[in-house]
Amino acid sequence: MKYNKTILIVDDEPRTREGLKKTLSTWAANRYEIATAENGDDALAILSERPVHLMLTDIRMPEMNGLSLINAIKGQGRDPVVILLSGYSEFEYAQEGIKLGVVNYLLKPITRAKLIEAVEQALRICDSRERMGTMEKIVDQQLMEAKLQDVRIPQPIQDAIQYVEARVQSHISLREVADHVHLNASYFSSLFKEKMGMNFSEFLTRSKMQAAKKLLLSTAMPVAAIAEEVGYQSTKYFMTLFKEYEGITPSQYRKDMPQGDIV
Repeated sequence: MKYNKTILIVDDEPRTREGLKKTLSTWAANRYEIATAENGDDALAILSERPVHLMLTDIRMPEMNGLSLINAIKGQGRDPVVILLSGYSEFEYAQEGIKLGVVNYLLKPITRAKLIEAVEQALRICDSRERMGTMEKIVDQQLMEAKLQDVRIPQPIQDAIQYVEARVQSHISLREVADHVHLNASYFSSLFKEKMGMNFSEFLTRSKMQAAKKLLLSTAMPVAAIAEEVGYQSTKYFMTLFKEYEGITPSQYRKDMPQGDIV
C-alpha cells in the first residue's frame, strides 16, 4: 500500500510507543504509515531509508536524547516536522526545541484529543513547507534576480516584462515587444540586456519554462499540450529547451517533484 505520508514515533518506553501507534493508526485509517523506533539510532536508520514527514520523539532516551536526534538530522535534506514528547515539564527543553524548529511540545500522559490535534496541526505545517519548497524549485532564480537587481529599471523595460508575462503562451518577438514600449528594436535589445543581465531571448525562454513548470505540477495536461500552452508548436523543441534549462525532461520533472496546489 502506498501511503500519503509517514509518521515516526520515537520512544524508548514500549507501552507508550505502542499506545501512540495504536491511537494514530486508528485515527489515520490507512492514510498515513505509522512507524516506530525505540531509540535515536533506530530512528536515524529509518530516516536514512525513506522520507519521514512527521516525527514524534521523546526527549529523555538513553544514549541519544530527542534534542540530539533532531540535531543529528538537521540540514541533511530529510528534516521532518517534529513534535517533542516529555514526561517532565522542563521549560529549557521547550526553549531548545523551539530553536530547533519543533512545532509542538506535549506532556505525558497525552490525551487522544491533544495528540490528534497536535498531529493534524503538524501535518498542515508539513503540507505548507512542501508547497513552499515546490515553489522555490519552480521559481527561476536568475529570472527573479534579474527582476530585483535594480529598482531603477527603466519604465519601458518594466512594461516589456509585464507584456511578456501576460502573453507567455504566445509566440512573442523582440520587435513586437520593442514596438509595444515604443523603442527602436536594436536600442531596446541593448537596454534590456544592460538592465536585466540577460538578453531578451533568454528572459522570454525562462519565463516560458517557469510557466511550464507550474502547469506540469498543477495539472495533468500532457507535455505536448503544455508545450503549446506556453507558445511552442514543436513539442520536441520545447522538450529540448526544457532539458537545457532544467537538466531533466518535463516528464521527469513532473515525476520527481511533489504535486499539489500551485498558485
